[in-house]
Amino acid sequence: MKKILISLIICLFLLFPQPVYADNEVPWWQVQSVDTMKYSRDKAREKLGDRDFDMVIDVQISNIAKTGATHVAIATPYDVEFLPILKRWVTAARKYQLNVWFRGNWAGWEGWFEYPSISREEHLAKTKQFIEDNPGLFKDGDIFSSCPECENGGPGDPRKTGDVEGFRNFLINEYKISQTAFESIGKDVKTNYFSMNGDVAMLIMDPETTKALDGVVVIDHYVESPKRLADDIRRYAQATGGKIVLGEFGAPIPDLHGDMSEQEQAEWLDTAMLALAETPELIGVNYWANTGSSTQLWYEDGRPRSAVTVLTKYFQPQVASGVVKDITGDKLDSVAVTSPYFHIVTGRDGQFILPFLESNPTLTISADGYDSQTVNLAYRSQPMTIILRKHREDWLFRLKKSITEFISSLFKKEYNF
Repeated sequence: MKKILISLIICLFLLFPQPVYADNEVPWWQVQSVDTMKYSRDKAREKLGDRDFDMVIDVQISNIAKTGATHVAIATPYDVEFLPILKRWVTAARKYQLNVWFRGNWAGWEGWFEYPSISREEHLAKTKQFIEDNPGLFKDGDIFSSCPECENGGPGDPRKTGDVEGFRNFLINEYKISQTAFESIGKDVKTNYFSMNGDVAMLIMDPETTKALDGVVVIDHYVESPKRLADDIRRYAQATGGKIVLGEFGAPIPDLHGDMSEQEQAEWLDTAMLALAETPELIGVNYWANTGSSTQLWYEDGRPRSAVTVLTKYFQPQVASGVVKDITGDKLDSVAVTSPYFHIVTGRDGQFILPFLESNPTLTISADGYDSQTVNLAYRSQPMTIILRKHREDWLFRLKKSITEFISSLFKKEYNF
């Protein structure tokens, strides 16, 4: 009888195997991006006919992908002249499984490459047509900023012109037109990432406008200290009622930080990234820029600076994963798994996965009717099996537990476990 029972259990085990956990990379932020503006925009005309430039593009995109970035920011203008080189950048991004944050604009908006100025109405019409004419350029999960730092062109900066309502309405119309255009080509692309100077955001992004742009405020922000960076994000979030994305940040900016050695840059970035990781109002970051600037992460020959290791540490955080069960082996759903930075709830399979930082490697696992557990991840291998015990065990649960313990003892005796 005992052998029959054991054989039955083995068959059940084979029919219903235990879950297998993938070695998943879990990003810390929804958007983890590095900006290529100094090459993707500034060299757009110069390199149009230079096929050898594809090797430069490939190296830059490959380097960015290795950090654990989810996106690469490409700032090539949207005009027909630049479409061939924009496609070359996008092709490289797809090769390395990166989504694209399109952070270009119409060259005439700011007068890039001697293009004549365009009006708001022209901008809206051109943006709609561009999206509809180029469905193959986009992929689900991309971000399309039709007018980054819009205050730098067109009718001008609303801080100077006083045209606050006109500026707000233009952004909202851009969002609606772009969203409708992407729906028409069947692509799920975010179009509400209108990056702007922090002072402009405080003027323009009142709660009503933020809500109209689906609750996202994108700030291009350079400040002296990491603490100021995190404090400002919280201030913007409180004032606007939205979640914040850093559309640009980095160091050193000579006027703010003076000269920094490679090591000093890495230390500044490490302090900043930790402060940002501990700021729940922040949902995305775009480091400016990958190369060609004072803030560069890589030398222009492709060699990494020390700051690359720092960025990678936060873009590819350690991951806690596992399954939560009761003492009988049943997987538990609706279990809260909480770290100092994230909170998730298990599904019917009892599984969880979330990132954590070495500086605070703890999880709390709790569910109604069960004793909570606090786990120090520094001493636990991954994936984990967490067993929660009931506060009170009714007779049916005690019976089930007894059967489970009996079966377990049979295994131990038969196979000397």
